[in-house]
Amino acid sequence: MVANDVREALALFADEKQKAILMRFFKTGKGEYGEGDQFMGVRVPQTRIVAKESMQMALPEVVSLLNDPVHEVRLCGFLILVFRYAKSKKEEDREEIVNLYLQYAHRANNWDLVDLSAPKILGYWLRDKDRTVLYRLAKSENIWEQRIAMVATWTIIRTDQYDDTLALALILIDHPHDLIHKAVGWMLREVGKRDRGVLIHFLDQYATRLSRTSLRYAIEHFPPDMRLHYMKK
Repeated sequence: MVANDVREALALFADEKQKAILMRFFKTGKGEYGEGDQFMGVRVPQTRIVAKESMQMALPEVVSLLNDPVHEVRLCGFLILVFRYAKSKKEEDREEIVNLYLQYAHRANNWDLVDLSAPKILGYWLRDKDRTVLYRLAKSENIWEQRIAMVATWTIIRTDQYDDTLALALILIDHPHDLIHKAVGWMLREVGKRDRGVLIHFLDQYATRLSRTSLRYAIEHFPPDMRLHYMKK
């Protein structure tokens, strides 16, 4: 299978009404974060089907998908990498996928592309490895690479390792964009779901510096009185 076969397979699922919905949902208007992005109108479950059927395609063909101007085609490329990573038995094969992912991370240029790929590729890879790359991404000028850095820690959180999540939250704490505020708050909430004491200790120090969005996300599962306490800060 080659990249054009994937494009043709996705086109079979294309729907004009869904296309209009997706273009509004992913903010493709002038001045919005997804300005100029193109859509076919394919739902994520349908894209997953195509990706699973295409996961053995050569990596240069996957790169063609990642560079495609159409959102669902890029998503399919990233999902192929997700599925291949999960199936890979050899360390060198997984490393090759991770390196390719990092090389084309800027092509994950909307929040769904990031959230569906970063934890399952980069996050899994870094569970037992040096995480310097996350700090490089967090300090990037590319908002999607910054979100990748934050969201990739979701998998690390699940191994009860929280230090990097908290450190990255501090690096991004003054970020101007709502999509980063949401990512920071989401990952803090995930820390709190594993160890509420760790999150409380962090909030007692930094709640007043967090954006309102980050704070609301972080304390979503707190009892009402605790939520009120932190929101009043």
